Amino acid sequence: MVAVPPGRVTLSDRRTQSSWAVEVAPFQMGAFPVTQAQYAQVTGLWPSSARGDRLPVEGVSWWDAIRFCDALSRSEGLTPAYHLDADAETAEWDTSADGYRLPTEAEWEHACRAGTTGPRYGELDEVAWYQGNSYGRIQPVGGKRPNAWGLYDMLGNVWDWCWDVYDAEVYGAYRVLRGGGWADEHWSCRASVRRRSHPTFRIDDVGFRVARSGESGRGLVDR
Repeated sequence: MVAVPPGRVTLSDRRTQSSWAVEVAPFQMGAFPVTQAQYAQVTGLWPSSARGDRLPVEGVSWWDAIRFCDALSRSEGLTPAYHLDADAETAEWDTSADGYRLPTEAEWEHACRAGTTGPRYGELDEVAWYQGNSYGRIQPVGGKRPNAWGLYDMLGNVWDWCWDVYDAEVYGAYRVLRGGGWADEHWSCRASVRRRSHPTFRIDDVGFRVARSGESGRGLVDR
């Protein structure tokens, strides 16, 4: 886990031509996307279409991601961040909990930018696996240069699920995805790009990374 300092980030949406500023409190984020080995140790499952311990887990829904967060929290004696009702298909976030969770969209972009203001935190080929250099497949985590705060694969390789609903009035329950993936063209791998998907969908270029509230604490050792 990497400590992310507080800050202010301006989010934007090209579809609606709107932007909005968000204050971000200090938090922690996983240095890498959750790997297949980590996911399997916590859940006993290997959902990904390509197999490899150090490959990011993919083929996981938003629901799978938040269930993983709660399971990992329990395994480390932390308070789960989410209260889930499978029958009603609802999830509530307990913001006072010290357990693992998905980052908010604002947290994700603030962490991705790491103090930079351009479309990316470095030259694309140096920091991301995307259509132009991925050889048509997902790649092990940590193979490209991290951003200034020590976060790897924030752009490219797999899209990251975020906690937020994308636009409830237009898309209902669809949740936000960020970061771009191994099959995407260069324009999708930018800090500001937003994508959406239904929380039950499982796609081979979508994974996630975990966050925790606060600045310090144990957690997510290499498994």
